[in-house]
Amino acid sequence: MRLSRHILRSAVLVVAGIEQAWGQTVLDTGSTLSMDGIYYYFPGKAFSHGHANVYTAASAGSKSSAKGLIPVTVINSAAANFNLAALESTVLGFGQQDDVWGENFLSAIILQGTSIQGYTESTVNVLNRTSTLTTVQSPTNIPQGPYFISATGDLYQPYRLYPDTEGAFTQPMGPFDATTSTFAALPATVPGIASPGVAVPSRLYYTKTASQPLAGVRTGIKDIFDIAGLRTSNGNRAFEDLYPPRNATALPVQRLIDAGAILVGKMKTSQFANGEIATADWVDYQEPFNPRGDGYQDTSSSSSGQAAGWVVIRGWTWLWGQILGAVVRDPAIWTAASSVMYQEALTFFPQFPPKLQTIGFPTPDTTAADSTEAEANVILLAFLAKVESFLNLKSEPVNYTARWDRVKDPSLPSLDILLNRTYPTLISKEQTKLVRDPFYADYAAVNDDRVPFIDPVPKARWAFSDSLPASELDVAIANKNIFQNFWETYVLPAGNNDTEYCSESIILYSSGVNIFYRNTYLDPPKPPFGFDDSQISIFAEVPDFVVPLGSAAYNSTITNHTEVLPVSVDIIGKLLRILSRSL
Repeated sequence: MRLSRHILRSAVLVVAGIEQAWGQTVLDTGSTLSMDGIYYYFPGKAFSHGHANVYTAASAGSKSSAKGLIPVTVINSAAANFNLAALESTVLGFGQQDDVWGENFLSAIILQGTSIQGYTESTVNVLNRTSTLTTVQSPTNIPQGPYFISATGDLYQPYRLYPDTEGAFTQPMGPFDATTSTFAALPATVPGIASPGVAVPSRLYYTKTASQPLAGVRTGIKDIFDIAGLRTSNGNRAFEDLYPPRNATALPVQRLIDAGAILVGKMKTSQFANGEIATADWVDYQEPFNPRGDGYQDTSSSSSGQAAGWVVIRGWTWLWGQILGAVVRDPAIWTAASSVMYQEALTFFPQFPPKLQTIGFPTPDTTAADSTEAEANVILLAFLAKVESFLNLKSEPVNYTARWDRVKDPSLPSLDILLNRTYPTLISKEQTKLVRDPFYADYAAVNDDRVPFIDPVPKARWAFSDSLPASELDVAIANKNIFQNFWETYVLPAGNNDTEYCSESIILYSSGVNIFYRNTYLDPPKPPFGFDDSQISIFAEVPDFVVPLGSAAYNSTITNHTEVLPVSVDIIGKLLRILSRSL
């Protein structure tokens, strides 16, 4: 085992001298370690003290010490019949559960709360490794898992460093400081071009409870939410530079923290969460790279950081913020997170609705435009068949635009005309008032009346807002409400028995497979006119939950190979009401 250490900031012994000589406040912000090619970060503050006897025993036969640090494993058990087989089974389980712990932490073992039955030796062979063994009969408050121990007997919790290979993060975060209730930027990098380290703690440290159902779940937060101790960028460099680190955490994020979620960083978003495309629109920051397909597909927009970030910690349970946008991979975690987020506003129902409807779904007779669409249609139809079987229902297609034309007031136009300007008016009018105007005023006040740089898309949308009279916002709200009333009355009404199921139907639709190369040049941006299925949830105020189903192949012009992109389905339900059973 090879162990090397890299000091990130001045060590404690040095900073003490600097403070005495110059009166400066210098903090030890932690160190990084490289062990067998894996990088770790640990904060300057020890987790526990008083274990010098463990270090003395471990250092006697260990050659892995670097700067006086030795990797150790803490195991907790209250079992009276704990034996060597149980010990080996425990560490095997560690390797299956966790990506921070590894066999290289078996230089020494601290066994808490019990002892190995009939065993009195000071060393033990585990997984073909010889470990020094220290037994602490009484339980302690030290969670089991991996640690580094110093010559003074201090235990440090390591965080594994992953490279941000997709450029998904604006700011990886260090550990939460409970004394100040704040976070700090993570002062660590890993080898690679422009690759900040993303630090994750061991999952072994955490146990889910009723009060902390998200304990140990790694969480990335879209960089439009404030987090105490960190700056908020909104995807804009001038905005990030203008305002100091926040002194309070946004309520949705705080609720996740209180439920045990582990915040690992703030994630990239398009500027002020507007719809931007990689090549032409992302100016202040580079759009994250899409880990799917050939690696050069557009990642879409405001949630691109979360969408790309899963690959940073590939293969491990991981919760994407923003929860308000339901960007979560695991349904069980989503259920826990939504309960934490929405609290009394959330209602669980024991039954699924009695109807299943689809919008624009393929049929067995659908003629696909190409092989990619054909493959996606097979996946969608297979999923639909499984849902029909599970619910014991036959799906029915719903043409809501035709239904609108049948039931609408004669004075109203078609939906595509009624709602053509509604979305761009709503988002631009509200954003100019709530975001742009105070930002411009604050920036001008300290920059000699200068205007900050704004990416092309938000600038075009704000200009569109300025071209409209104030009354247009009221018109847009009225049109949205007209659509919402139509949707709740004629498309997705509440259930007949509202205590058993939330609505009369579940609705599925899909956007298919979207091949969108990020190296394609585009026309100048314009307001997002028009209306399509993806905006139903916005205007009808209903949840739209995206479920990945599989992958469809396409011929990439980037790699000249066949690549695959995801096929997903959208499930529309009733307002903030969750179906308690799972497919």
